[in-house]
Amino acid sequence: MSEVKKIATRASYGNALVELGKKHDNLVVLDADLAAATQTGVFKKEFPERHIDCGIAECNMMGIAAGIATTGKVPFVSSFAMFAAGRAFEQVRNSVGYPHLNVKIGATHAGISVGEDGASHQCNEDIALMRTIPGMTVINPSDDVEARAAVEAAYEMEGPVYLRFGRLAVPVINDREDYKFEVGKGVLLREGTDVTIVATGLCVGASLEAAEKLAADGISAEVINIHTIKPLDEEIILKSAKKTGKVVTAEEHSIIGGLGSAVCDCLSANAPTPVCKIGVNDTYGESGPAVKLLEKYGLDAQGIYEKVKGFVKA
Repeated sequence: MSEVKKIATRASYGNALVELGKKHDNLVVLDADLAAATQTGVFKKEFPERHIDCGIAECNMMGIAAGIATTGKVPFVSSFAMFAAGRAFEQVRNSVGYPHLNVKIGATHAGISVGEDGASHQCNEDIALMRTIPGMTVINPSDDVEARAAVEAAYEMEGPVYLRFGRLAVPVINDREDYKFEVGKGVLLREGTDVTIVATGLCVGASLEAAEKLAADGISAEVINIHTIKPLDEEIILKSAKKTGKVVTAEEHSIIGGLGSAVCDCLSANAPTPVCKIGVNDTYGESGPAVKLLEKYGLDAQGIYEKVKGFVKA
């Protein structure tokens, strides 16, 4: 069997910006002294006149992006998720969200898979923060194919968008001819009858692996990829929940305020269903190899498999 291709979605982000930059001369990229890490350095090399390094001043960078957006250009503003969503939250809310400006936020190094950088840089709260901003679209792609499609879709749409990318190289799972990315539309990846797994980001690939393990135990798991957390595709979730009767959410984010909370809001209002939320359990991360951290926090295929099996058998 050939080895599965793995690419970090932050690399996908940088590559997508270059391709878009070739087609659209109104695209501008801003960074906060992290162009090598966020991978916007490839755009800087190709289009130095359209790349602005704002230095370690993320809050100011958001204000600059807001100003640029008012001129008709489309700024992609880039930094680690901890700084883009956390440190600059007020500026995102008041300078970008409130006037509903056409600013795209490329937030890299999200979640505990940041690894050795430790708890201070492992942002597990960003989806929750960005969901609360009126009019903000929140996208968390699962792999290289989806990340590149998401960047292009963000450019094409009007209004603020928060794009979440990871540091760790993850398997490419959407490399097929029939793949179609549409903002606000979930993707049914695997049909099942006993339980629904609603996953986002790197947990999508892990959930597909978990579903294979569950099948070996006679448990039929439906797997849904929710790349757009806001607006949420309620239709696909409700249809599946009514079929299986049990829902599990899986995300590399706090179980508070992220995908799990969005799904619970949807189900409690429309089709009350038992839900198990898999994520970071109201705790900070820690320093360590990314793969080992995902194992420890139960966000790898084995961890998801065990949690889902226990939930179904309960």
